[in-house]
Amino acid sequence: MASRGFMEELGTKQGLGLDSGWVEMREKHGRGGSMEASLTGWQETGEQIAIKQCRQELSPRNRERWCLEIQIMRRLNHPNVVAARDVPEGMQNLAPNDLPLLAMEYCQGGDLRKYLNQFENCCGLREGAILTLLSDIASALRYLHENRIIHRDLKPENIVLQQGEQRLIHKIIDLGYAKELDQGSLCTSFVGTLQYLAPELLEQQKYTVTVDYWSFGTLAFECITGFRPFLPNWQPVQWHSKVRQKSEMDIVVSEDLNGAVKFSSSLPYPNNLNSVLAQRLEKWLQLMLMWHPRQRGTDPVYGPNGCFKALDDILNLKLVHILNMVTGIIHTYPVTEDESLQSLKARIQNDTGIPEEDQELLQEAGLALIPDKPATQCISEGKLNEGRTLDMDLVFLFDNSKITYETQISPRPQPESVSCILQEPKRNLSFFQLRKVWGQVWHSIQTLKEDCNRLQQGQRAAMMNLLRNNSCLSKMKNSMASMSQQLKAKLDFFKTSIQIDLEKYSEQTEFGITSDKLLLAWREMEQAVELCGRLFHQENEVKHLVERMMALQTDIVDLQRSPMGRKQGGTLDDLEEQARELYRRLREKPRDQRTDGDSLEMVRLLLQAIQGFEKKVRVIYTQLRYLPQLPFSRVEFREAARTHVRPFSHCPLTCLP
Repeated sequence: MASRGFMEELGTKQGLGLDSGWVEMREKHGRGGSMEASLTGWQETGEQIAIKQCRQELSPRNRERWCLEIQIMRRLNHPNVVAARDVPEGMQNLAPNDLPLLAMEYCQGGDLRKYLNQFENCCGLREGAILTLLSDIASALRYLHENRIIHRDLKPENIVLQQGEQRLIHKIIDLGYAKELDQGSLCTSFVGTLQYLAPELLEQQKYTVTVDYWSFGTLAFECITGFRPFLPNWQPVQWHSKVRQKSEMDIVVSEDLNGAVKFSSSLPYPNNLNSVLAQRLEKWLQLMLMWHPRQRGTDPVYGPNGCFKALDDILNLKLVHILNMVTGIIHTYPVTEDESLQSLKARIQNDTGIPEEDQELLQEAGLALIPDKPATQCISEGKLNEGRTLDMDLVFLFDNSKITYETQISPRPQPESVSCILQEPKRNLSFFQLRKVWGQVWHSIQTLKEDCNRLQQGQRAAMMNLLRNNSCLSKMKNSMASMSQQLKAKLDFFKTSIQIDLEKYSEQTEFGITSDKLLLAWREMEQAVELCGRLFHQENEVKHLVERMMALQTDIVDLQRSPMGRKQGGTLDDLEEQARELYRRLREKPRDQRTDGDSLEMVRLLLQAIQGFEKKVRVIYTQLRYLPQLPFSRVEFREAARTHVRPFSHCPLTCLP
C-alpha cells in the first residue's frame, strides 16, 4: 500500500535528521474509501496534525476532487471546520505521486459515528450533547454556505470531536465532495454516501444548499433518537420508492415489529429531550426533512433558508424544569431574562392546579427560590457546556396545603416495541429488531432509575430545607427563651422596687410630704408592671413552644438516621447493569451468530425494574408523608413566634437596663 511505503520512507528520513520536530508518526486506519490514507504526528510547535495523501491509483475525477479539497481547506477558517496546516518542510518530497499532501489539525476524539455507536447512545445522545452538536454543525454549515460552498456529504463519519476547555467541539471534515457555488453551480453529477443524501441527489437532479439541510436533519434525527429517520435498513431503490410517499411534515418512516411501514410527523420516543425541546426540534426537523428541495429549510417566521435562525431560537431558550413532587411529572418552561418568579408560579398553577400561595419551590440543596429575584435564578450558568449532558437542573415543587403526600407516581408509558414484547416475550424477532428493542428496554430501565433518583433528590431537598429552617427556628427558640428569662427577672425586680417605693411614700404622707407628679409616675409604672404580668402569663406557652421545638429536633434527627433519608443504590442499579450486559453481548455477536431470538430475559429484567421502581417510590413517599405530620412545622412555628415574641418586644419593661 502506498501509505505504508510513505511511512517507512519517512521513518528512514527522520533517522537522517529530516523533520526532526516530528517525534512520532503512525498510520491511521483508512477512511473506508480508495482515495487517501492518513498519518499523524507532531510538529515542532507541539501541535499534533494529520497528513492525508492520495493513493496512486486514482481516476482523473478523484484526482480533481483531491485538489479541490486542498484548495477549499486552505482558505477556510472556522472553529467548527477542521483547519488546514502547512505540510512540514521536506515531507512533500516523500509523497509517492505528484499530488499534494494535505496537512490538517488532528482531533483526538474520533468521529461522531464512533460516539453514536457507544452503548449509552443507543436511544440517542443526552440532551446537552445534542444541543452542542446542533450549535457547532449549524455554525459550520452556515459558514460554508456563506462562502458559497455546499458540503454534500455530511454524515457522522465526517464530523470529528475535539475536547475544548469546557466541552466537546464538533468539526466538519472531508470536503472532497464539496462543491463551490459558481455561475454553473446547479451541478447534476454526484457520487456520495447514500444514507444521508437528499432525494434530488439520488435522482441526479439539480440541487442547491438545501441538500445539506436534508443531511443535517437526518444527522440531527439520528443523534436524537439513535437511528436514521427513513427506513435505514432498506436498499436505495425500494427506499426511494417508499419514502417519497411521505407528506411534507413526516419526519419518520419506519417498520414496526410486524413489518408494517408507518409514517409519522412526530419525534419518536424514547429520546433524552425535555418536552419543550422535543416539541421545538420536532417542528425544526419538519423543515429540514421536506422531500421537495424548494420548500426545505423554509421557516414560517424567517422565510426561505430560515432554518438556521429558527435553530438559533431553540438553542437560545432559557428553560426552567419543575418536578411536581405530587405527581412526579416534570414541567418545562421557557423563561425570559426578566420574567418574575410570580409569573412563573402563575404558569405552574395553570398546569398543576396548585395555587401560587401554596407552592414551595426548592432547589436541590434545599434552598427556596427567592421571591423578588427573576425566574432564571434556578438556571445554572453555561448551559451549553459538557456539564449539561449529565442531567437537567431541577426545581422541586411541593404543595404546602397538603396534610399528607400519597403515592401517585407510575412508571412512564413504554415505547410501542417494548409494549409489544411485554405482551409477547416469547415472540421471535430478527437480530436487528432485537438490537433495537433491547436497546429501548435498557433505556426504559435507565429511565426508571433516573426518575427514581430525581424523586429521591426532591425528598432530600425537602429534608435539607427542613434542616435549614430548623437551624433558624432554633435561634428563634433560644431568643424567645432568653427574652422570657430576662423579662421575668425584670418583672420581679420592678415589682419589689415599686412596692417598696409606694410603702415609703405612704410613710412620708403622714408628715405632709407629698408629690402628685411622682405618685402619678409610680402609678403608671405599676400599671405597666400589671400589663407585663398579664403578658407574662404566656410564659407557660413559651415553655410549651420550646418543648415542641425540642420534639421537632428529635424527629428531624430520627429522619436523618432513617435509611429512607439517605441516598440508596440497590435493585435498579443492579438490574440496569444486567440489562446493559445483555444488550452488549447481543450487539457484539459475530455476524454468523446473529440469529432470531425471543426477549424473555430482557422482559424479566424490565418487569423486575418496574416492581423495584414502584417499591422504591413507596419508600420515598412514606417519608414525604411523614414530613408534613411533624409535631410542629416551620410555618406554624413562624406564626407562633410572631404571636409570642412581638408582645414581649412591645412591653415597656424591655427599655429598662
